[in-house]
Amino acid sequence: MGRKVLISGATGDTGRAAVKEAIALGLDVRAMVHGKDARSEALARLGAEVLLGDLLEIDTVRSAMEGTDAAYLVWPVAPGLIQATVNFAQAAREAGVSTVVNQSQRSANRFSTSNSCRDSFIAEQVLNWSGLSVIHLRPTYFLEWLLYPWQLPYLRQGILRMPVGKGRHSPIAADDQGRAIAALLKSPEAHIGKTIPISGPVEMDHEQMAAELTEALGRKIIFQDLPIDEYCRSLEAMGVPPYIVQHLGGAMDDYQHGHMSGADNNVERLTGRRSMTVGEFARAHADVLNSRPEITEPPVRGGR
Repeated sequence: MGRKVLISGATGDTGRAAVKEAIALGLDVRAMVHGKDARSEALARLGAEVLLGDLLEIDTVRSAMEGTDAAYLVWPVAPGLIQATVNFAQAAREAGVSTVVNQSQRSANRFSTSNSCRDSFIAEQVLNWSGLSVIHLRPTYFLEWLLYPWQLPYLRQGILRMPVGKGRHSPIAADDQGRAIAALLKSPEAHIGKTIPISGPVEMDHEQMAAELTEALGRKIIFQDLPIDEYCRSLEAMGVPPYIVQHLGGAMDDYQHGHMSGADNNVERLTGRRSMTVGEFARAHADVLNSRPEITEPPVRGGR
């Protein structure tokens, strides 16, 4: 029998990519989802065993882990991370899972004013205390953020709107994260106990990002900086969930103070292929980014 792995959040940004890549690597994939829909059906067509589960309901997690060798833990930007992490750790211990790959975030910080950033740090510590063999991933901001409802309508009008000042980072696509996650689920041994930052290949500020988007999309994109409080008020007016607004308020302050800076080649080291650039991502999604401007799109839950 092949190596069996559990991927939670399997219809989310990184979970969906990890399922696809893990199957491509020859792993026996069990995909845990909240509900059966077109997204879960697509995972089944890829060859995944799809089952229902909820990280806040430990018995469903324990059942999903039965017979697995490694498991991927991911939680959206939403309340409940610490409880979900405790449940995941306890279920993994009971099931004898050999390795947990934990999706944290680059901005995990005990002293952040963002509840999500602070809870991500505490969740890492919980897993470290658990006695499990754990690998923490700390990705920088996702390139998919360009497609989120609080960003996309402005980009369609030619505005990259973020309260980041002169802060810098190297954004990463979920597909590239999926390749790294799958590689670690398959061969974790050399990485146990490590915290691995993962990013895109080029660190840049938002003026540079706007210039790269301009070239990729064939139209002018300008960067608009603004105060964090004003940005958060605009998110509230768009109907973005309060937890995400609170997170972004704290995370943007951290960003301005360099918490997301730097670039690395860890995706390439793990998978043999570098992560994509801002321009490559924009060209791949030009049909969405260049479609008709709107300012009325509904908000979504913060994905990971």
